[in-house]
Amino acid sequence: GVEVGPQPQGVARADVLDKMRKIVKHGLDFVQLFNEGKEFPPCTIEVFKIMEKVDYPRNKNGEIIAIIHPKLQDQDWQPLKNGDPLFLTLDGEVIPYQGNCTVYPTFINEAAYYEKKQAFVKTEKIKLTAKHLR
Repeated sequence: GVEVGPQPQGVARADVLDKMRKIVKHGLDFVQLFNEGKEFPPCTIEVFKIMEKVDYPRNKNGEIIAIIHPKLQDQDWQPLKNGDPLFLTLDGEVIPYQGNCTVYPTFINEAAYYEKKQAFVKTEKIKLTAKHLR
């Protein structure tokens, strides 16, 4: 499967549809070339590996007490470093990211994940290497 986004629920975006078409075309091109016997050299690619799901700050009753900070909103796949703004309380207090490494958040403030108690997903950037393929 291919998931392309982010985009709001129930919204069809032309730019996201175009990205989906391109990735499917690349996949089909690869299958065709592989089936024709083309050899592929070793390669390395950067990917994002899920580390953990992060919930919104909540009070003792389980109610959300802070929202995604404006500087984090719409910054999927961008580096988040220790001390960067993460959440903003309803009183205007900034809750910074506290971590010992740079992470790459995604699915930031997605409506579909509120019920799953997920403000965003922390990922780490890693490199995968594929050997020669025949």
